[in-house]
This record gives sequence, C-alpha cells and structure tokens, in this order.
Amino acid sequence: MSTVTFGITPGSGEKLHEALGYSGAVRVGDRVETSGQAGVDDDLVVPDSLEDEIIQAFDNVERTLATVGATWKDVIHVNSYHKVAPGDDAIGDDHNRVMAEQFRRRLDGRAPIWTETGVTVLGLAAMRVEIRVTAIVGSGN
Repeated sequence: MSTVTFGITPGSGEKLHEALGYSGAVRVGDRVETSGQAGVDDDLVVPDSLEDEIIQAFDNVERTLATVGATWKDVIHVNSYHKVAPGDDAIGDDHNRVMAEQFRRRLDGRAPIWTETGVTVLGLAAMRVEIRVTAIVGSGN
C-alpha cells in the first residue's frame, strides 16, 4: 500500500487551507499532484504585472512541490488556466512568452506535457493565471 502525504504551502497555502479546507499537494508513492497555484503573495495579493503574476505562480508551484519532496525537475505534466475575455479566440502571446521562459528556466531542458486552457474566471477576481502540475519524484535526475 502506498503512503499518502498531503502538503500545505507555507503562507498563502496555509490561509487557503484554513479558509477553504484543501491542501496544496498530495504525494502517493512517487507521484505528486498539486492543486492550482495562483500568482499571489502570502497575503493573497495578485501583482499588477501579468509577468510578475506568472512568475509568482511558478514560484508557488515550486514551494508547493517542496512540501512533499518534489521539484520542478520532477514535473511531467502542467495544466495552466489563463483568464481571457469572453469571445477571445486565443490565449495571448503575453501569457505564452512568460510561460515558455519559466519552463526553460526551471526545467533544465525537460519538456513536460502542457495543457493550456482559457477561462473567463478564476478563484480571485484579480487573478489572470493558475498553474497545477503532476510530478514523479526522482524522474528528473
């Protein structure tokens, strides 16, 4: 039987756990799943800049993975959710450029699968992006 370990991200994750009752990550054996990570600081404030928000979301994924012993180098699948205006027919290059830069910076050449979805609302009104991942601990060695 596999051991199940839940992780709660320090700061923002602790606040969300207390308010809404969910964990930021779960590890079952070597497999890790995260909940969606917003680009918020520990007080749940969204940066004004889209680029800063996306970078913060990547940082929060990293912090969340660490709670269960994983890193970005273990990531095999990324789901990202991007706020778009109703009627928009694509996610903008402003989102894609920063996402690609962060993949290259954090994954050291690894190219996980990626599903990118446009949505009209996210958990907080100011949010424009949310990222969740699947990782296999040790697979990035």
